[in-house]
This record gives sequence, C-alpha cells and structure tokens, in this order.
Amino acid sequence: MIIDQLRSQRVLPVLRLPSASEASKAATAMFDLGLEVVELTATTPEWESALRDTVRDADANAAIGLGTVTDADIAERAIQAGARFLVSPWPVPAVRDVAEATGVLFIEGAFTPAELADGVGPFNQRPTKLFPAHVGGPQYLKSMLAVLPGATVIPTGGIALTEVSIWLTAGAAAVGIGSDLLKPGAADALQEILATLEPTEGGAGA
Repeated sequence: MIIDQLRSQRVLPVLRLPSASEASKAATAMFDLGLEVVELTATTPEWESALRDTVRDADANAAIGLGTVTDADIAERAIQAGARFLVSPWPVPAVRDVAEATGVLFIEGAFTPAELADGVGPFNQRPTKLFPAHVGGPQYLKSMLAVLPGATVIPTGGIALTEVSIWLTAGAAAVGIGSDLLKPGAADALQEILATLEPTEGGAGA
C-alpha cells in the first residue's frame, strides 16, 4: 500500500522541474537512493510525458504520483498516464470524485481545521496534505492531530531537509520535500538524513 511505503520512507519527494526530461531524471535519482514513492507535478511542462517515461522506467514496486492536481481533467489524464496516486494543493471535490470512482489514492490538500477535518473524512481514514506547511509549522500540525487523532497528514511546502525529523516528531506520516531536493548535494544530504530516521508506525499521530 502506498501509504505504508510512505510511512517507511518518511520523505515524499515533490519534483517540480522546468522540463519533462529533468523531472524523469530527478525521479530516477530518488529511486536510486532507495525511495519507492515519488510525486511529479502538473506544473512541469509536458508532465504527461514525464509521468509516462518515469512509470515505464521504474521498478514494479515504485509508486509514481502526480501533484498540483486541481481539476478532474488533470486527474483523469494523470491516471491514464500511469499515476498511482494524486495530490492537490487545496480541497478539490471533483478530484476526490475521480479518485473514488477509479480507486486511485488521493492525498487532498488542506490547511484550516475545517479543510483538514473534511479531507480526512469520517474516522480519519483518508490521507491529507497539510499545505503550505511552513506557515503553521510543526506545532500547528501537533494541534491539528490533537483533534484528529490517528489522521494521516503529510506536511508539504517550505520544509527543509534538515527539518524532516522535527515534522515526524510532531506526528507527520511522511514529509513532502520540494525545492530543497534540487540544490547541489541534496542527494547526499537526503541519504544521510534517511539513515538517521526510523520508519513511522501506525497512524500519523502515533
């Protein structure tokens, strides 16, 4: 299950690149580090090509998803291109409908308490993306999990690699990392950080 893979790898690479070839290359670099779940984004030019190429070249256990999914059309095209999960930056009921109809995992974006509560749904069974996470910080996540115990929340947006452990301690199921992964030396830094972290177990609030 993709969420179990995310809990194990602890970091979700969010690869927003200026070209399809660069996005595919970056995804391959993440797989080479031992990660299995990678998010490409719909803001990358020719993202469908990037998604297809990445899916084609990846191992069978890899889960490639598409982020910045803001409408049903993008969601449907992403699934046709091989996306195994979808991610939005804010609540998008139309994408939720597509995901439920197709059985594809949807990590819906949310920020306010009401959005997070709606995103996780009854019994906190749906994974949700806290975005932009840096605005509230780890303490905000802790406050939300206090009233949504056991919810699977993946904070994303403005988070540095050096802050991953802080967010995991606050209760994150995994942590979305974007621009910090594109800096020189990021692969080595990520590998070092992952080596020091323990996989999370159970719910995000565990």
